[in-house]
Parts: sequence; structure tokens; C-alpha cells
Amino acid sequence: MENFEGSGWWRSRMGHRIAGWGRRAGGRWGVMRKRHSKPNLRLVVFVVLLVLLVISGIVYRRDALRFAGREMDYHAQLPGRLTGEGELFRCDRSQFRTDICNMRGDIRIYNRSIVLYSKDPTTAPGVQIVKPYTRKWEQSCMDTVHEVTLRSVPTANGAVNPKPPACDVKHKVPGVVFSNGGYTGNLYHEFHDGLIPLFITSQHLHREVVFIISEFHDWWLTKYIEVVQQLSKYEIVDLINDTRVHCFPEIEAGLHIHDELAIDPDRMPHHETIQDFRAILNRGYTPNKELPSAPPLGVSKSPSLTIIVRNGTRRFLNLDGIVKTAEQLGFNVNLLIPDPTMELKHIFRLLNSSDVLLGVHGAAMTHFLFMRPGTVFIQVVPLGTDWAARTYYGEPSIKLGLHYLPLTISPQESSLSEKYNLSDPILRNPDEVLERRGWWSMKEIFLEGQDVQPSLERVRTTLNQALEKLRGSKVRHPIPR
Repeated sequence: MENFEGSGWWRSRMGHRIAGWGRRAGGRWGVMRKRHSKPNLRLVVFVVLLVLLVISGIVYRRDALRFAGREMDYHAQLPGRLTGEGELFRCDRSQFRTDICNMRGDIRIYNRSIVLYSKDPTTAPGVQIVKPYTRKWEQSCMDTVHEVTLRSVPTANGAVNPKPPACDVKHKVPGVVFSNGGYTGNLYHEFHDGLIPLFITSQHLHREVVFIISEFHDWWLTKYIEVVQQLSKYEIVDLINDTRVHCFPEIEAGLHIHDELAIDPDRMPHHETIQDFRAILNRGYTPNKELPSAPPLGVSKSPSLTIIVRNGTRRFLNLDGIVKTAEQLGFNVNLLIPDPTMELKHIFRLLNSSDVLLGVHGAAMTHFLFMRPGTVFIQVVPLGTDWAARTYYGEPSIKLGLHYLPLTISPQESSLSEKYNLSDPILRNPDEVLERRGWWSMKEIFLEGQDVQPSLERVRTTLNQALEKLRGSKVRHPIPR
């Protein structure tokens, strides 16, 4: 590239231009000196306005940064426990599993929207969109969840036009918004993504809370009415289909969630645990009854074993042999075949009186939540499901206070051994299948294409271990040998 600074072209042009400023009636500098020899009112006004504009810009940027900082630092609070006074409209988007928005003030719900009519000029107007379901990290699931719109509208000095709609229903307690979308319909997700987060979010309000449900399903309420009534004594609001104007002093959109089928006591107002959640199940499903008491001193009963029977995949291929083995050890055996039409209170009462629960890994293992602390949970772990079985059910059952005994299936005990050679990575190293082929192949092979036939000798050993756990448990009198 040519260096114009060193060229004659640059020197001649610039030299002529600079020299011209020095000539002709004192040059440009002379003209400027003459023009500025007296104050110019228009120029002064311009400079003052420019300075004010710069200052206001600095102040605006400072306040904007402060506001942004507050938003970035904001952590969702439990409803009814919001800090400070006056209006509030903040959202916490920092969490991995969930987004939560807190609102406080003159709030009205109508036309499927939630509107804060703000009287405080410091409350910034704006719109927030939230999907109130606790699988934020799983995009394919969240794509099926309806959005909920929250808005802040200023009303100072009569700014709102038209005026806020009149209240058809005035609530004096907080409202909590959540969705029945996503994976609702799967037992595990109904507890993990729904009921347990609902407990975490609302139990401290002692039923003084209104639940507002997006994508409401009548069957869901029928199924869980006994649990919902332990958390709220008010009628549920259907966000989509209820045409009334509902007015609230406070709203939370979204649910708090901790871990897999678990509650972190350090994040709870009074250090509640998953055992406290189970207590509301007990109150809901066995009203006016305490936990089953132990037999009188000197009297004992045979231990009870409930086996969850799957009808689809991951079936027991030797169920009759397992039942006979358990009976030989002195167990009274119950077979539980979960059915969508079966009332949960009947399942709860069966498991609440059981000493041991046995089943193959799957959503039905969520029923371990119905077992009393101190009892035994035996999970049969098919090939390729070790991590999921431990993470989703094994570790949570220990937090509930159960004795957890995994019975891991060997390649020879899996029906996959009839399809693949024992040297095949599918039998030898299932994790390699996940790494190479991905989740969907893993699901097709290990979850949808596998049944189990655990060795009866190994079943006997595991059941004997269960008996030893029960003998040392405080929930019942010693089991006879």
C-alpha cells in the first residue's frame, strides 16, 4: 500500500490546505477567532444541551447496569417469603432445571396472561416469558410446554389505557403457576417434575396458596387430588380455560426443584426432607390414620413382599420361581400390576404395609416413595441401566430412609444374550453402546428390547439380605428365623 504521508502528493495537498488557512483574510484560524470574539448564544445553548445529554447518558447507563446487575444476581424466593416491601417483578433464569418469576403488587390474571399493574415508578415496565416446568435443560421436552406471559404495566398518573379489568375473584393468598405439560403422564415425571417441586415451593404456606395450572388435565387432578389437598385448600385455577379475572397480591410462575426425587433440607425453610413429603402422602391416602404400628410384644407376623410386575418390556421371565423362592423364605407375596386406572390410594396402602418392595428398573419404581422408612427396596438392574437405576431410584430411596439392595443382571440373565454373542459390546460393555450409538439406540436395546431372568439363587441371597435388614430395623419387631 502506498504511504501517502511520505509522498509528494500528500505533502503538496496538505501543505496547500494548511497554508490556505493562514492566508486569505487571516485564514480560517483568523475567521474563527473573529467569530468567537463575542459570545454566541446559540452555540452556548448547544454546548449546554450536549453536556446535559452526555450526563444523562452516563446516569442512564449507570442505572441500567445496576438494574442488569440486580437481575443477574436475583435468585428466586419462595412465595410468601419475598424480601423487602412494595412491588416486585423479577425472574431467576440462572438455574439449570427451572426458570422462576416472582411478582408482588396489584396482579390480575386474564386472557391467559399475568399482569402486574404497577403503581411504583421504579418498577420497570416489561414482558417476561416463562415455561413453568422443571425440565428447562431438556429442549425437546420444553418445546411441548406452553409459554406463560407475565407483564408489568405502569399505572402512575393514569398511564394505563384501557383501565385494568375489574376483579371477578379476589385472592388474599399467593398464587403458584405450574404446567401439566411436558412428561406428565409418566409416574416418575409426575412426582419428580411435578408433585415434589410443588411441595418444595408451597408446603411452608400451610395450604394458604392457590395453584394456577397451565395445560390443566382433569385426570391429573382426579389422580392426585388427595395430595393436592394437603398443599392447598383452594380451588385450582385453569390458566387457559378460566375466563374470570383473578386478582392476586403475589404470584410465582415456575417451581423450585432440588434433585432426583429428593429434597435438600439446607434449601428448605425448616429443613424439610423427602420424608416430610412422604408424610403428606400418608395423610392424604390414609386420612385419620397413623403409620401401621408394630405387632404387640411377643407377637410377630410374616414379612410381606410386594413384587411390581411389568407387562411390557423388562419383564421377569421367571416370576413364578421368584414367588416360590420368596414364599420358601417365609414371605407373604403380593403381586402389583400398576394400571393407569388404579387409584393411587390403593397402591399406597398396599406398599405402606409392605416390608420389601421388589421390581425391575422403570418408572414404576417411583412407588418406593410409598414405602415406610426402615423397609427394604430391591431394584433389579437390567444391562445398560446401572447409572439410571442408581441415580433415579437407588440414591433417592436411601434419602427416604429405605434399605436399598440392587440386584444387577448379568449378561447370562438378560434376554439380550439370546440375540447377541457374549463378546458383543452390547453385553460386555453397554456404556460403549451409549457413547458410540447415542441415547436412542441405548433406549431401543436396553429399555425396550430386554427382559430379565435373575438366578433364583441370587434372588434367595438378596431376599435373605432383606430379612437381615428388617431384623435390624426399628419399624417392626424382629422377623422370626
